[in-house]
Amino acid sequence: CSRHPSTKWAQRLDKVYLTIELPDAKDVKLNLRPDGHFNFSAKAPADDMQYELDLELFDAVSVEESQAAVAPRAICYLVKKAEGKWWPRLLKKEGRPPVFLKVDWDKWQDEDDEDAGFGDFGDMDFSKLDMGGGDDDDDEIEEEDEDNVVDSANKGDVDAEREPGSKGGEAPSAAGEEAKP
Repeated sequence: CSRHPSTKWAQRLDKVYLTIELPDAKDVKLNLRPDGHFNFSAKAPADDMQYELDLELFDAVSVEESQAAVAPRAICYLVKKAEGKWWPRLLKKEGRPPVFLKVDWDKWQDEDDEDAGFGDFGDMDFSKLDMGGGDDDDDEIEEEDEDNVVDSANKGDVDAEREPGSKGGEAPSAAGEEAKP
């Protein structure tokens, strides 16, 4: 006996986002075929129950350009559509969608919002979904960012002196002078 995990979806003109909500999934298997057939299976460690999905997506997809990421809280799949067009629904079959399938309103974008670019996650880096941490390189980046913030703040003091109508002529604060490299 298997269950269907709670699954959310959203689309853009050229892609579909699938988010399978199954925390700490084990033995994750994903299969996407060019005709749009999507299979998923995994076990939940809490109850050792098998979860499965077998979805026939509305239209053909590009398997080579699609990406998957298994994160601690969910499995994310960015499915690249074969043709850049809006689908009227996620599944080929018409009618009411299954109860486990919901719209992901956080990523949803209407067809007429496309030009405005609202909420586009197309540049999402799936390799960074592992929120495990412990990477020492992040500390170096944070230190560099802090230096840039200090430089930007100091540059702002100089610009404020030059702007008409601003607090021109005032000396930069002592804290600002100490922060200069």
